[in-house]
Amino acid sequence: MHVGIAGAGLLGRLLAWRLSTRGHRVTVFDPAPDAGPPQPGSVYAAGWTAAGMLSPLAELECADAHVARLGLRSLDLWQTIVAQLPGEVYFHRQGSLLLAHRPDVGAAQRLLDLLRSKAPGGMQPRPLPLAKLRAMEPSIHGSAQAWLLEQEGQIHTVQAMLALAAGASAQGVQWHWGQAVTQVAPGRIEAGGRTHGFDWVFDARGLGARPDLPVRGVRGEIFWLHAPGVQLLRPTRLLHPRWRVYIVARPGDLIVVGASEIESEDRSPVSVRTTLGLLSAAHSVIPELAEARIVHSESNLRPALPDNLPMIDTRTGLTRLNGLFRHGWLIAPAIVEDALSQVPGLEAGSPEQVTA
Repeated sequence: MHVGIAGAGLLGRLLAWRLSTRGHRVTVFDPAPDAGPPQPGSVYAAGWTAAGMLSPLAELECADAHVARLGLRSLDLWQTIVAQLPGEVYFHRQGSLLLAHRPDVGAAQRLLDLLRSKAPGGMQPRPLPLAKLRAMEPSIHGSAQAWLLEQEGQIHTVQAMLALAAGASAQGVQWHWGQAVTQVAPGRIEAGGRTHGFDWVFDARGLGARPDLPVRGVRGEIFWLHAPGVQLLRPTRLLHPRWRVYIVARPGDLIVVGASEIESEDRSPVSVRTTLGLLSAAHSVIPELAEARIVHSESNLRPALPDNLPMIDTRTGLTRLNGLFRHGWLIAPAIVEDALSQVPGLEAGSPEQVTA
């Protein structure tokens, strides 16, 4: 089939790579100038900004059991996908940590009760004695209680975005960079002043899908810290009463700290409030970060629908994917597989991948 894709963010790249590896002819349209990392001051996909935590249980705070199941399936799918992509993509699945300071233990327990009540079978936070925590993560100090979420993991989002584009290009995908899509219809994409016809169209534009979808942007802000000597094997979340602070290590002595969640579509640089709040909270559990250097800060908008849940809308000739909110990297592979399974003639994947 000849498939058109509107949008080259995370969903668009996953779709392009998956479809092209199955022998379909794929054409992608996106306003970005090329497949590389975004330039400062430009508007770009939320997938570039995310810390890359793959946390189906922890995300139940703002999701439902369906999202958790999508996340669990996507963790297995990511392992398969990363093994097939060109170049290096940092992917680890050694669990994640929840931490709480002593004054916040009561609030943390209420959150843990919520997670337990919503979790699918077999998914439960495991209390972690502090001596065991220090043996597992020597750089973490200061928290009063800790919990291990054994099935969770992380992915290097920038490496994965680049590798997905490179892998799709190697399969012959045609990229139309610098062309914003102005209209999407069954079997048709309008971009660059022309109408392009296809056997099937996927709309994966996120906020670009307005006004066709009631999607809004939710602001998030992150920092990259250069922190030589800090050792962190597992993505870590501090259960702070004001912030849910994520601390994620990346190769090259980088620590990513994020991410605020603000009901605003402001794309301006990171605020002083966020800088003080997130970095102080991160320092409170990893004191070595006091000498880290801020090498990058970034804000971006997550695409969210009114119910904050993902959407797959399929009708003849057109599939719309949107509303991944803060769960994009967590659920994207399963969302793509489910979307492809709804289209006659587009194989959903090998049995091993689907059942994983």
